[in-house]
Amino acid sequence: MDALITLCHTHPALFYCLVFTVSLMVGSFLNVVIYRLPIMMERSWQQEYQSYFEVENTDAASNTANSINGAASSSSHEHATFNLIKPDSTCPSCGHKIRAWENIPVVSYMLLKGKCAGCKAPISIRYPMVELFTALVCTFTAFQFGPTPQALWAILFTFILVALLFIDLDKMLLPDQLTLPLMWVGLLLSTQSVFVNTTDAILGAAFGYLSLWSVYWLFKLATGKEGMGYGDFKLLAALGAFTGWQGLPVIILLSSFVGAVAGIAIMFLQNKGKSLAIPFGPYLAVAGWLTLLFKDQIISTYLDAVL
Repeated sequence: MDALITLCHTHPALFYCLVFTVSLMVGSFLNVVIYRLPIMMERSWQQEYQSYFEVENTDAASNTANSINGAASSSSHEHATFNLIKPDSTCPSCGHKIRAWENIPVVSYMLLKGKCAGCKAPISIRYPMVELFTALVCTFTAFQFGPTPQALWAILFTFILVALLFIDLDKMLLPDQLTLPLMWVGLLLSTQSVFVNTTDAILGAAFGYLSLWSVYWLFKLATGKEGMGYGDFKLLAALGAFTGWQGLPVIILLSSFVGAVAGIAIMFLQNKGKSLAIPFGPYLAVAGWLTLLFKDQIISTYLDAVL
């Protein structure tokens, strides 16, 4: 390990190539997380519902549970193993089991010409795009921090944000299974001042959560509607743990500006008006990532412009 670290310091290009390659593979796994984690959560909610009301054996309960389950499998498959590892990946059209060579990030998609090896059904281009996107943003992150332990933690931070971004886009959901560990990792890293010191991290997590929590309740009291979900509070708390309280204004301003512009554009393009629900998590994730990488530059640029 020490020899590898020394080699990466001596030859930074090797470090960046290694980050790019590993991130491609992690991106492939993130595709699984993005698809399966919401289904796993929905099945867990269904089981909790059935257990609480003790109505597993009635037709009415089955119908209600299925409506809650949404995208989950039918009740005959409820107890089948379904997690991030099992079952093995298969083609949704024909059930063809994805072989190892068919699962090489990006490369397999090109070799298969974007089609299933079994039935030739088209494979969504989103899969290789997520893999490539993950590799590019992680390599950029590594380049920003250089071959340092700090870069490795920033890359882990980026992996989780990529998963959260796409899950929220798909399901308008920010799983606690990702946001809470991210927050605790940020707080633990602060004990070694990897990004910020402990005081700044704790204040960042607390103020991050409470700021959006306050906005949520003020909006609800004023309109009777819920403007955002609790997942947004937890995500901003996690971002605050990494960037410190000083990064929160930057994150909020960046995410609010981009979210407002994107929201207005989407409303006009889809003609859904003010009732259109737009996930805020992706904008928080992008703003948090930019703040971790460029917080000092953004703050100094803003102060120079104001003063």
